[in-house]
Formats: sequence, C-alpha cells, structure tokens
Amino acid sequence: MGRHKPALLGGLLIGVLSSLPIVAIGNLCCCLWVIVGGLLTVYLEQQAQPDPIDTGDAAVGGLLAGLIGAVIAVAGAAVMQMFTGPAMQEAMQQAFSRSGEISPEVQEFVQRFMTGRNMILMTAIVDLPVFAIFGALGGLLGVAFFRKKVPPQGMPV
Repeated sequence: MGRHKPALLGGLLIGVLSSLPIVAIGNLCCCLWVIVGGLLTVYLEQQAQPDPIDTGDAAVGGLLAGLIGAVIAVAGAAVMQMFTGPAMQEAMQQAFSRSGEISPEVQEFVQRFMTGRNMILMTAIVDLPVFAIFGALGGLLGVAFFRKKVPPQGMPV
C-alpha cells in the first residue's frame, strides 16, 4: 500500500460521509466521521507494516485524512449549494417576512453571507482546521486501538 493511500481512503470516507445530507449529522456529534476517518487511516497504515506504527505518523496520517476530507466536503457543499441554494433563499425570505423585528440591513447581510461563494468560503474556513484537528485526534485514537504490540524483550541472563 502506498504511503499516502491510507490517508486518501480515510479522507474519502470523511468527505463523502460529511457531504451526504442526512448522514452528515454524525459530524455534529464531536466530528464523528472525521474521527472515524482518522481511525481508518491508522488501521490501514498499521496493517501495511509489520512494526508498530509511530504515534507521530498516526497523527500526521489522521491530519492528512482530515484535510483531504475537508476538501471533499467543501466540494460536496458547493454541489449541494447549486441544487438547494434557491430553496434556501426562499425559506430564509419567508422566515424574515414572519419576523418583523429584523432590520432590512441585517436581512440583506444575512442573505448575502448565506448564499453562493460566501457560504462555500465560510464552510472551507471552518472545515479545514476543524477536520485537520479531529482527524489527527482520530489518528491518535487509532494508535491506542490498532498499534501492534511489541513482544517483551527477554530478561538478560
């Protein structure tokens, strides 16, 4: 298995599960899919080598998986925005019309911020560091779960 293939597979898992509309709710619970992607990365790395995986390598692998997953999730969000953007704008307009307390300036700012490129940019700004951190944490958890045990050295005679 190539050096970066486990991180690519872990990132693919993170990105796909984080992009699916209903399944993505799992990330609301402590970035579940990101941590699982980090765990998968370390599992695959450990299976590919006979020696116990190094903690630093596991953290870096999880971090890479998180970054790859964030890029895929942002791309998925952009695609979803193309399909759901008009419906989201309509729902936002209806919510604003029901609430007479929001000033027109605030309504305009929110509508400008929550649509198009601005929403995708905000998703990227949030997802990249958060997914990287939680991917690394998943990698560290993977060390605890999947690291091969080293047999104890014999007692000196």
